[in-house]
Amino acid sequence: MMLTRRLVTFTGCWLLTAPFANATNADDAYIAGYAAAELKYKLQLEPPALPVKDGVITLPAAGMSGADRARAAKALAEIPGVSAVKIAETSEVDSKEAAALAAGSTTSTTAESLVLPTGLLPTGHLFKGLLADPRWAHFSAAYRNYQTNNFDGRDIASVSFGETIPFYRANIGNSTAQWEAGLQAGVFSDFNLDASSSDLVNTDFIASIYSSARAGQFSAFGRLYHQSSHLGDEFLLRKVNTTFERVNLSYEGVDLKLSYELPYGVRIYGGGGGLFHREPSELKKWSAQYGIEFRSPWRLDFASMRPIIAADIKNYDQNNWSADISARAGVEFDNSKVLGRKLQILVEYFNGYSPSGQFYKDKVEYFGLGAHYHF
Repeated sequence: MMLTRRLVTFTGCWLLTAPFANATNADDAYIAGYAAAELKYKLQLEPPALPVKDGVITLPAAGMSGADRARAAKALAEIPGVSAVKIAETSEVDSKEAAALAAGSTTSTTAESLVLPTGLLPTGHLFKGLLADPRWAHFSAAYRNYQTNNFDGRDIASVSFGETIPFYRANIGNSTAQWEAGLQAGVFSDFNLDASSSDLVNTDFIASIYSSARAGQFSAFGRLYHQSSHLGDEFLLRKVNTTFERVNLSYEGVDLKLSYELPYGVRIYGGGGGLFHREPSELKKWSAQYGIEFRSPWRLDFASMRPIIAADIKNYDQNNWSADISARAGVEFDNSKVLGRKLQILVEYFNGYSPSGQFYKDKVEYFGLGAHYHF
């Protein structure tokens, strides 16, 4: 119970204080003027008007050579306060699109190239987070109702604390392609709400070093990671006279994911990985992961939100390559940002072998509702 209070207190403090981190963003009008001057006087380019929203510059690039695109995108991304440069395949941004940008829409029905600031501790991510992956590091809190009886309780509260932190980013040659390297870490905990003190059931710790790259609509994410799993003390005390067997689950692994963004907010991805330094040693090595996501380019203006739907599928050699299916759907609020992350309210469904480490041998099914902060 003490741990639960600490988690709730930490989450509340973080939610209350973090929004002020965005209060110092440079004014969009200032950025637009700075950007126009940068292109005209430093690069001798004469682009049309450059729409700017929340620090994101849209660069109309039709008719520009590849070299000019790269030069312009690099220069614009280095302007103080710029969070990203979108390269639009048009010669100009029409009045309707400009009005949409001014109203807060930064999603296009076309697939756009993205160029981010470079250097140490840059903002943004080249590889976007996986919305339906139960073990993608991010901040979240969810209620889950298990339809099976082989987990500890039917009503479970699941929370996660985590982040992907780029340490360094650079351009690849004289192009708009970029790479970055950094750390990713997350903590994932399950609490049994049916127990008298909402016992902590299981906690998974994941830490990794990663590198990612992006070229146009294509992005890649590779990591070397460690995962360990631990049972809660109160859970163990309740199970002391039962046949429950604790597993010292700990391993290192490598994996690679490839992603491609299609028009109209659709994204597909896939990849695989392998384990080493496995405990228990009989754990099988190989796994595959793939999925699809949809972030609507059309916003519901009455609530500044847009629909989202995503599905993530994992196959493990350990489980004879059966499919673990995770699906989520809901809405993302454009105006509820914390440290550049947007609030998402998502219903969820899972069917497969449990992602909670100590229960990896058990097949479970659950429905849930959660709040997530994603990039």
